[in-house]
Amino acid sequence: MIASTLAPQISEVFSLEDWMQNPPDRKEWVDGQLVEKNGMTLKHSRIQAKLSTYWRNYKDSSGQGGEVYTEVPCRTNKQGRYPDVAYLTPELLAQFGEPAVLPQSFPLIAEIVSPTDFAEEVIAKAQEYLQSGCHEVWLVFPDNRWIIVITQNQRLVFISDEVVSTQTVLQGFSVAVDELLA
Repeated sequence: MIASTLAPQISEVFSLEDWMQNPPDRKEWVDGQLVEKNGMTLKHSRIQAKLSTYWRNYKDSSGQGGEVYTEVPCRTNKQGRYPDVAYLTPELLAQFGEPAVLPQSFPLIAEIVSPTDFAEEVIAKAQEYLQSGCHEVWLVFPDNRWIIVITQNQRLVFISDEVVSTQTVLQGFSVAVDELLA
């Protein structure tokens, strides 16, 4: 009889605090697990780049200041996330600087919905952001050509041939849905 010499594999425990100190690239901390963000397509990446450029140009031209980021880590009340596009107000930038991980949600966040995303999970993520310091979330559905804007008090749907605009953060910004998703 041959005894097995294989030891059981023990997976390293990775806490939210560990994630906050050194967040792995493209891995969110969700319900105690590291979850890789996947499903990004060329279309997803193009829309992400366009929206971040539009927000950046608008915050500069309007004099509102702050910073726009892509794929940047933040902590919600219970998870570690990487929003696709995020805007940080000048006030919060002065308060926090630029830590490795923002210790709260960004005030304005956009999630570009990938073909592998489930609608209920994306909506739950938007609610999570809003419960953690975010004031406005954009859920961008490229294939359906919908943009859902969610704040604490309202949910608005913008479709093809309409113009989507910010509601509470980065005041005055707007873009045609077709232009953003083209």
